[in-house]
Amino acid sequence: MVHGTLGELQGGEIVMKTQESIEKVVQIQHPLEPLTAEEISKAVSILKEQKNLSNSVRFAQVVLQEPLKETVLSYQEGDFIAREAFVILLDNKTEQTYEAAVSITEEKIILWDHIPGVQPGFMLDEFEECEQVVKNNPEYQEALLKRGVTDPDLVMIDPWSAGYFDIEEDEGKRVARALAWVRKSSNDNGYAYPLTGLIAVVDLNKMEVMRIEDYAVKPLPPLDGNYTPETSDSIELRKDLKPLEIVQSEGPSFEVDGHHIRWQKWDFRFSFTPREGLVLHTVGYKDKGKIRPILYRASLAEMVVPYGEASDMHNRQNAFDAGEYGMGQLANSLTLGCDCLGEIRYFDATMTDSKGNIKTIPNAICLHEEDYGIAWKHTDWRTEEVEVRRSRRLVISFFATVANYDYGFFWSFYQDGTMEMEVKLTGMLNTGALDEGEKSKYGTMVAPQLNAPFHQHFFNFRLDTNLDGINNSVVEINTVPETKGPHNPYNNAFHIETKTLKKELEAQRSMDLASQRTWKIVNPNSLNAVGQPVGYKIMPGENCFPFAYDDSSLIKRAEFIKNHLHVTKFDREELYASGKYPNQHKGGDGLTKYAQANRNIENEDIVVWYTMGHHHITRTEDWPVMPTAYINFQLKPVGFFDRNPALDLPRPTPKTCHSKIESLCKH
Repeated sequence: MVHGTLGELQGGEIVMKTQESIEKVVQIQHPLEPLTAEEISKAVSILKEQKNLSNSVRFAQVVLQEPLKETVLSYQEGDFIAREAFVILLDNKTEQTYEAAVSITEEKIILWDHIPGVQPGFMLDEFEECEQVVKNNPEYQEALLKRGVTDPDLVMIDPWSAGYFDIEEDEGKRVARALAWVRKSSNDNGYAYPLTGLIAVVDLNKMEVMRIEDYAVKPLPPLDGNYTPETSDSIELRKDLKPLEIVQSEGPSFEVDGHHIRWQKWDFRFSFTPREGLVLHTVGYKDKGKIRPILYRASLAEMVVPYGEASDMHNRQNAFDAGEYGMGQLANSLTLGCDCLGEIRYFDATMTDSKGNIKTIPNAICLHEEDYGIAWKHTDWRTEEVEVRRSRRLVISFFATVANYDYGFFWSFYQDGTMEMEVKLTGMLNTGALDEGEKSKYGTMVAPQLNAPFHQHFFNFRLDTNLDGINNSVVEINTVPETKGPHNPYNNAFHIETKTLKKELEAQRSMDLASQRTWKIVNPNSLNAVGQPVGYKIMPGENCFPFAYDDSSLIKRAEFIKNHLHVTKFDREELYASGKYPNQHKGGDGLTKYAQANRNIENEDIVVWYTMGHHHITRTEDWPVMPTAYINFQLKPVGFFDRNPALDLPRPTPKTCHSKIESLCKH
């Protein structure tokens, strides 16, 4: 039995009583089911009551405290499920950060720790409050008047993370650097008119302007950056595009039960957190009559966007979009958009605002199927027999907007056992103003007197592997030319060299185009039909290296971006590549710190961290809104299956021509 307003918990069913004492049954189907709105409210209520929290306390995060891995992997339907919440709190008055764990099942606090010297990531409420504080500041209004801006209501404030630059006045304070743009009207694209040279530095705990940094008055660029036909006379929509309809007359092929998804032979769970966004759990593929595990957990572990500009206005722009801003809390509601096509299933994301009230993002997650061309094909030219199968993939995704930029995160599952993570980058460039005749060394002039600084986007993904069991290894594979000699008479032969990574420090690796380097996750304890350890290979897509020096603030805080691969021994506390609290952190935390233990990673419970980077040399075609850029990596089976697992795909049904124009049906 549990106490207070909670009733008996059996087989995952919690009977909860509201303040009006009306019972509500919440079905908890699995230990990894995300916290319900009722559970989140209960955890917040327990903390407020038992810790007598004042109104100065903000809730930075309330999420499921995931059970131990062994508990999840051994779970059987009907087993008892203990529910716990992990909470990060910030007291604006005392300027202290706390971590708490709350047993929802037993209605008690099981952890309460003060975490000194750290700053939680930004909360959405702070963005809005910061903007108003800056606009209402008399000194800031004077700076606006110097730039010809008479209406502060038309000013757009983007609170940028302050990073760490050893500024004495900022030490120990919760700081944001407020960059600004101005609209000409309420529906104008303000990013066309940057207020370059003007920055307000804000103490977010006291919610007051600490200082105004006014470097120089720059003129506003002369042209607008509007991008819809309603706001720009220069845009005339195309009229020659015929409809392209996606129809699934019998409905989708996937099955959804809570946060459990089955599709074709894939079986996985998902959740959503304010920091990571979409998280995959217990990913497996049905083979030989059973579900074979592949991943235990997969998520975005950090995203870093360093700018390459040396000017006072831009030289401290190094955003940690996951750790400082929270990709999940910035997720879009897909209700009004055309983000997915076909037979769609949407899922809401439930979290809190900073006061602990329930905040729901409707339709934050999209699930759908896509045709993906040819799965496999062969024509026997002797018999003229043709066998072809079409590929289909299941896609689960979300989109987030971080001030000017928009990012889509798409996990795809293919019928041949391949997994893919693709990030789609679009939205607005970060902009700065130029004097007439001025050119920037560190950016591209995308419109008259409008500069878009060069920058990069680094995405790190944490892959907690579970390939036929939790004990896995990582093998590095390099392709090398065969030596010259009689054994290689035409000097054309090449072969691969493999090396098992044994220790964490050894497993900090980078791509090498010359050797076609890649990495394979294997289970040395599970062999395929020809005696090879089963494996999955990381197939890199686009990538790059950072250009900042090792002694830069960026590299000190995000040293992991110097390498494309890290492998660590599993530790449930090590979830983030930049550490738990990257906001204003001096550096040395996260993957850099984890790997210093130099633990054994051969035939162990390991975590693979993959970093991919998009190198953005801005161009005029990126303005006023960016065509989508794509960056991805795949996890492809290599010896995991005994043969092509997509041999059993049905033959496609021949179709007659659907066009009403007869000439288009003739070949």
